[in-house]
Amino acid sequence: MSDGLQIIVGVLIGYVIGMFPSADLVARLASRGSVDLRAAGSGNPGGLNAARVLGRKWGLLVIVMDAAKGALAGFIGLALGDAAAYAAGTAVIAGHCWPVYNGFRGGKGVAAAGGSFFSVFPPMVPVDGLITAAVAFLGKSSRLAIKVALVVWVVAAALWWAADLPLWWGPEPSVGLIVYAVLGAAMIQARFTLSARAGGSGL
Repeated sequence: MSDGLQIIVGVLIGYVIGMFPSADLVARLASRGSVDLRAAGSGNPGGLNAARVLGRKWGLLVIVMDAAKGALAGFIGLALGDAAAYAAGTAVIAGHCWPVYNGFRGGKGVAAAGGSFFSVFPPMVPVDGLITAAVAFLGKSSRLAIKVALVVWVVAAALWWAADLPLWWGPEPSVGLIVYAVLGAAMIQARFTLSARAGGSGL
């Protein structure tokens, strides 16, 4: 399969998996259909808002399911080829943030991106964990942790590609790694920016 075809297939696979409505399904299960996360709390159909509205265990379930989407898309893409892995890892974030079935109104993509690290950029997993732990230890906000992680994601991708460092069980480092990091970080930042302009808290 050519790289071009891999990218097309990877984008389709990632976007479809990304659209899976984890938060909506969990909200229906937890509240028997009485709670719409888009109309409750911060209005974000994501794990942190689910934790606030439905309780911590339900919020954790949403985060795990969203992360699983990212990992699954990347692994399926990886089975097809390196280009497909990067394409699927990027598109799963887009599908989560802008699902066509819901008028392109989705979540922020943070957990989906984090899940994609497991299959597309494995070395980023411990790095991301350390950033989150450090920010939490310092008593800073979750939003700050996300901003720092986005910057580190792009910088790390550039370093891994420039030095041709191994991605463990992930794809071979290529320009696809840079595209994946830049587009993924840009999509998440865009969702936070749009939410802030709309008056939402973003998380």
